[in-house]
Amino acid sequence: MSQKLLYTLARPLLFTLPAETAHNLTLPALRSAARGASGLFRKPAPDPRTVMGISFPNPVGLAAGLDKDGAYIDGLAALGFGSIEIGTVTPRAQEGNPKPRMFRIPAAQGIINRMGFNNRGVDAFVANVQASRFYQEQQGVLGLNIGKNATTPIERAADDYLECLRKVYPYASYVTVNISSPNTANLRQLQGASELDALLSQLKAEQTRLADDYGRYVPLALKIAPDIDAEQIRDIAGALLRHKIDGVIATNTTLNRRGVERFRHGMETGGVSGAPVFDLSNIVIRAMKKELGDAIPIIGVGGILSGSDAQEKIAAGAQLVQLYSGLIYRGPSLVRECADALKA
Repeated sequence: MSQKLLYTLARPLLFTLPAETAHNLTLPALRSAARGASGLFRKPAPDPRTVMGISFPNPVGLAAGLDKDGAYIDGLAALGFGSIEIGTVTPRAQEGNPKPRMFRIPAAQGIINRMGFNNRGVDAFVANVQASRFYQEQQGVLGLNIGKNATTPIERAADDYLECLRKVYPYASYVTVNISSPNTANLRQLQGASELDALLSQLKAEQTRLADDYGRYVPLALKIAPDIDAEQIRDIAGALLRHKIDGVIATNTTLNRRGVERFRHGMETGGVSGAPVFDLSNIVIRAMKKELGDAIPIIGVGGILSGSDAQEKIAAGAQLVQLYSGLIYRGPSLVRECADALKA
């Protein structure tokens, strides 16, 4: 039975469950399936791309958020991603926001979440990475996404990012700095010009020190929001160039409710992902590409539900793409569909 048919049969049952419950059932099932039926998942044909100095086996990656603790790396790797990004992780374990905190909007092919960086903390995160076959056997590209604890004052945010960077650095292919989640109070303030300069300055200095210590340079990428205007895009691009940041991931979820406001759950608090963020993220990608040129690569994420969507992200200026909500609506076959479309 093909993975596409299998998911077509499973989706109606999964969609009868609360979104977070379905999420928590699907990942263990995926891990078991990957262990027991290695031929179930057809991986894309090789299509290597070199970005941030890293050779990606294909340009279709997993976005952060699906596996916050890195507990399911090997199961996710079986789907054929060109890279897997896990997290967001914080220095200390935290429960995140109260449940329910994730809502499907099927009529708009969207998801609203206000998870709030729920995770078991960076030490447990690193232990999971170390225990994975994917890491032990150096099977592919692993991005580790870092954030700050909800209880850390915004003026001390850099301390949390630096602590996480030090702990994940030896195990990462690249590290993503997430300053764009709408679900941690005041976090997006770090996208402001002066705040971002201060944060990136400290992170770049620490990256340089760690590269000397480990004899290995691990690139840094910055993940930004879709809810930024032209002036903010110019400011962020300028900071990325000044501090020689290695990549930018555009974009996170949106606070904009256009296209979902009339549907059930459409006005729930949180960030919107899936199809409703597709055009917004593309606007940011195009504008960021105009500012950065070829100096800093862009990873495009937001609302990819088909191979043609992936092609449009690349046409907008991205060099790689990442999937998240599209997997919920389309299933694992979306990985190969997007990879095939980009190879074609």
